[in-house]
Amino acid sequence: MEKWNNKTTEELFEAICALKTTNEAKKFLRDLLTEQEIIEFGKRWQVARMLSKAKPYSEIVRATGLSSTTIARISRWLNKGMGGYKLMINRLSNNHHHNLTLARRG
Repeated sequence: MEKWNNKTTEELFEAICALKTTNEAKKFLRDLLTEQEIIEFGKRWQVARMLSKAKPYSEIVRATGLSSTTIARISRWLNKGMGGYKLMINRLSNNHHHNLTLARRG
């Protein structure tokens, strides 16, 4: 089996890091992925965020339509993976709080 972390994927990660806006990300990912893959990734991201808020599996299944097996896998990655989910959940949460503070001052 080919390793996921290689020169080709490193170049993909660099391309992703070069994206500057949500609109650029939409354009790039829509060209790169199928609509169904984008939907699936969106649901996985939703699950990770819900798990980080301690939502019960039954609620997550209802909200996403994903199986409890998939939710358990995402939970494992969230808690024992490479830290990517937690990194982005924290970063986006901090950005949200920062933006709310700026809006209140405005």
